[in-house]
Amino acid sequence: MNDWQRKSPVDWEAYVNKLVKVAGIEKHEYEGWVLTVDPVSASIILATFLENEKVSISVVLGHAVQEVEILKEGDDEMKRRLSGIFAPEDSKPYSPEELERRKNDLKTWLETNHIPVTEQGESGRTLCVAGVLTIDPPYGPEDCSSSNEIILSRVQGLIQGYLEKQQ
Repeated sequence: MNDWQRKSPVDWEAYVNKLVKVAGIEKHEYEGWVLTVDPVSASIILATFLENEKVSISVVLGHAVQEVEILKEGDDEMKRRLSGIFAPEDSKPYSPEELERRKNDLKTWLETNHIPVTEQGESGRTLCVAGVLTIDPPYGPEDCSSSNEIILSRVQGLIQGYLEKQQ
């Protein structure tokens, strides 16, 4: 077991979102932004940004790591880019203003269709339909929850139809 493998997950966390140079066995060198370190194998997952916003992912196996040198700290923009690498295409983040607009538009539409709706929670971010169903941000059909499957299915269908008309 090498020194890198002996480190704890807390030690490895200090390398996440940083540009590093990894010296491996047989004089191999790897450079990239650390996405994560596998806590079982101590393998380092590196991301390198290519042209056209494409990303190259490399894995340096833990047993092959000789030394890791931090070259640069990641700024907020880099952290955002790194965290979005494995995010689904349709999971774009919404601004607080956009979430508020989506909530108010959906609430108005539900009320217009005579569906009782209230706001819940400290910040009023959750919509509550008829006291038996909740809708959390970003207020899509998949954000609904209820123990009553019939109501859940019907409200999800209504919201899906509403969103399709909006596009």
